[in-house]
Amino acid sequence: MKIIIGNDHAGVEFKNTIMKHLEEQGHEVVNVGTDTLDYPDIAKSVAEKVLAEEGNLGIIICGTGIGISIAANKVEGIRAALCHNEFTARMARLHNNANIVALGARVIGDELGKAIVDTFITTEFSNEERHIKRIEKITNYENQLK
Repeated sequence: MKIIIGNDHAGVEFKNTIMKHLEEQGHEVVNVGTDTLDYPDIAKSVAEKVLAEEGNLGIIICGTGIGISIAANKVEGIRAALCHNEFTARMARLHNNANIVALGARVIGDELGKAIVDTFITTEFSNEERHIKRIEKITNYENQLK
């Protein structure tokens, strides 16, 4: 699987740990992270690369995961979910078809981060009608705001 990953200055070491973990599993990891750019720039870059090719998933990392997830969700077509455990990662994919997971490098440790990422990338969207309708409502709401 191709996974796009990016971080701000607060997530450099954490990102490197997650990248190594994914590469050891045989995933193609595209690193757009940095140690100099602000998180809104990284969020936009990851989001655009996720949208560029069907099936891509993204990982974004900042100190808390909050700011970078807010920024990513400003990009049309992105559903970024801030996850702090495996359950929220599973539900983000299963019910919301999230295409980016946001992580807080200062909030979770390396092992939990790996577990969250593994859960996120291996969980498929349920395709249940009730979840499809909810995602359509969110998309329609976004379009009404334009």
